[in-house]
Amino acid sequence: MAILVTKECIGCGTCVSACPFGAIEMMDDKASIMEACTQCGACVETCPVEAIIREEETKTILIDKAAFKDVWVYMEVVEGKLKNVSLELLGEGRKLADTMGQKLAGVLIGSKVEELAKEVFAAGAEIVYLVEAPELANYSTDGYTATFVNLINIYKPSVILLGATNDGRDLGPRVACRVGTGLTADCTDLGIDKATGLVAWTRPAFGGNIMATILCPDHRPQMGTVRPSVFKRPEPDYRRTGEIIKVASKVKASDIRTKLLDIVRVCTASCNLEEAAVIVSGGRGLGKAENFCYIEELANVLGGSVGASRAAVDAGWKPHMHQVGQTGKTVGPKIYFACGISGAIQHLAGMSSSDIVIAINKDPEAPIFKMADYGIVGDLTEVLPILTEAFKKVKAS
Repeated sequence: MAILVTKECIGCGTCVSACPFGAIEMMDDKASIMEACTQCGACVETCPVEAIIREEETKTILIDKAAFKDVWVYMEVVEGKLKNVSLELLGEGRKLADTMGQKLAGVLIGSKVEELAKEVFAAGAEIVYLVEAPELANYSTDGYTATFVNLINIYKPSVILLGATNDGRDLGPRVACRVGTGLTADCTDLGIDKATGLVAWTRPAFGGNIMATILCPDHRPQMGTVRPSVFKRPEPDYRRTGEIIKVASKVKASDIRTKLLDIVRVCTASCNLEEAAVIVSGGRGLGKAENFCYIEELANVLGGSVGASRAAVDAGWKPHMHQVGQTGKTVGPKIYFACGISGAIQHLAGMSSSDIVIAINKDPEAPIFKMADYGIVGDLTEVLPILTEAFKKVKAS
């Protein structure tokens, strides 16, 4: 599809001011569409003489979409355990598969990971595609991409879900490119479009100011990465069983261009936000970076992780890996402490899945109190030490 200016253009300039991207310039008293055009169509609607039109491109569809079926979830394994986000996606994948009348499958890649198939079945999958090899013991871009692409070419899934983790964000786009399809990144919601039956992928756009819903009508599989903690893990039912399809690995050691020398842990449990059951987050209300010690002490006592609002991260008080919110990490702990956080909509979008929210703020009118289950109005430097000591006594007893 392209935006074209016809010879009927009268050079009024209406389209120049209407274009939100500054992609139209006047040349020789005629409107000219520049490379910055996103084909949004604002100029088409505002042209008073209908001199700007959309030109539809002829699409050649070479793919037999009917040959693709079933919903797949990439089961990410770290240190012999499944990541929470993979189990969360099985729950959501179950809903998609049921709506589409298809089966749900988990994809397990690694070395000595067959035992994990029990957890995949317990979370709702009917099939597990299993690829095991010594070369796949640790994640590698080359090895896992080649393995996943081989599985897709053989079994042809209709939908693939991956967690928006470091590995998922690396693997997803590479696989999509190899098989010639698109990928919607960092989704925060999934559904089925009633008009087309396609997966409706919803993600933040324009810096989180709007939510975009994206469809993939012409290519298969439909692929997307989904943020951790957006969905809840399904309750496991270990009575469930399923079919394990073992596929021989075609990857050789020489195919992998990188070699894992060592694992350096730069992020301790205190910033493992996606897996945390308790998160203590601090915001601008802390006043200065040094006051994060109150946050860290409470998190340490509770065995939780340390979070931060965007304001605190922008101020340099905490690294971005601690940021909770639409432009940070989406979390869903059992207990979320919001300390000195006003409750901007971008922050709420990142922690609204929390089971219990406890807000501490000296401003009784702070928006965070509207969604909090418990609220404390007071000075953080006074309230947090009292809470920390109280929890220490409870744990000691």
